[in-house]
Amino acid sequence: MGLQEQKRHFSVNLLDWYMINRRDLPWRRHNNPYFTWVSEIMLQQTRVDTVIPYFNRFIGKFPTVQALAEAPEEEVLKHWEGLGYYSRARNLQAAARQVMELHGGEIPQDKQSVFALKGVGPYTAGAILSIAFNQPQPAVDGNVMRVLSRYFLIDEDIMKGSTRVLMEELAAELIPEGRARDFNQALMELGALVCTPKAPHCLTCPVMEQCSGRIAGRELTLPVKTKAKPPRPEQRLVALVEGRGAHRGRVLVRQRPETGLLARMWELPHVLAAPAAAGKAAVPLADEPAMALLAGSLWAEGFAARPEGLATHAEHVFSHIVWNLQVYKCTEQDQISELPLIAAEARAAYDAQAAAQAESPSGELPSVFAGMDVSAQPGLPNTAQESLTGKGDGLTYQWIGLEDMEKLAFPNVFLKLIRNYFAGAYDEVSE
Repeated sequence: MGLQEQKRHFSVNLLDWYMINRRDLPWRRHNNPYFTWVSEIMLQQTRVDTVIPYFNRFIGKFPTVQALAEAPEEEVLKHWEGLGYYSRARNLQAAARQVMELHGGEIPQDKQSVFALKGVGPYTAGAILSIAFNQPQPAVDGNVMRVLSRYFLIDEDIMKGSTRVLMEELAAELIPEGRARDFNQALMELGALVCTPKAPHCLTCPVMEQCSGRIAGRELTLPVKTKAKPPRPEQRLVALVEGRGAHRGRVLVRQRPETGLLARMWELPHVLAAPAAAGKAAVPLADEPAMALLAGSLWAEGFAARPEGLATHAEHVFSHIVWNLQVYKCTEQDQISELPLIAAEARAAYDAQAAAQAESPSGELPSVFAGMDVSAQPGLPNTAQESLTGKGDGLTYQWIGLEDMEKLAFPNVFLKLIRNYFAGAYDEVSE
């Protein structure tokens, strides 16, 4: 069988299989370009089963481009909470505002305009144009490149830009006339359900007979893919500060900076314990110096808190960093009478640990105490205010109760930690 016949076999059999086996997904029930767009953004680096409830909730709250464009960003992030990769939500809303301003609220149908939307790359543009408007545009992501690499026995590294171009040209040639919508979804479906990364189900594959990779025994070694650089581990110390007096029943949280990682989201205060050496795992810090470092870092922001003990360990994985979190339950103290004492105790314990490690190959501990006058009273924030400003980092802090969790958007790891606290998970922590 020649190449052209192999291509025809692929397209015909794949479409026949898809029309029988396609999944009933909420964004497929309506030929709505906005639904297609939202689903494709959510599905980036996220499994379908995870996306479905988020999609339904998001569309329920923001049913149109206009509704999304006009919503407060905090509300959009709250409805994205737990899905991760939060820049996707910000870019989606920014692009919705572009659609309102430049296209009268209608998602454009030309490739140049779709590609110009914030957060829309080649794959997403192809998916929108083909699925929403049935245009013969390729939509090539990792799943699609894996399928094509195996079926056509392509040995090129799929991490290279030249390979993506090759795959896009090939995928475009495979689209049957007038069937772009179904074909691109069929190709995605095959990669998700059958031609999976580690254990492809070749015996149930509709195109197995002409799959060059299977015939050559290469289905498990394709596609060729350069290994990504592993994420850098960081050991971080987290303060779960329990309020007293006017703040009883509340915990202290802060809002991240306007730009950068997890921009403007809320979190528990935390500090970097020590960066890991190149190629090595981050090593947990002993409790005594860890609690000293936390007390000092909170003192630097104008908050008096005494760490009581380790509450739990947690992990938060980014594409380039892994946060290994040591979470300490802390108790708010009186700022006027107890703050200098706590800071002095913390500095003494910390300096003693640093001296003991001075000649250690693990390197120096980070110091938040350098230049501090622990006898001086810092300019403390007005605790009667709803929002407080940190003295050192300038970030916004708040004391929140369980009811506030419905208003503020948190990264998933902090969402779980705070909910566990209010559920009493750390009640037994003590010195």
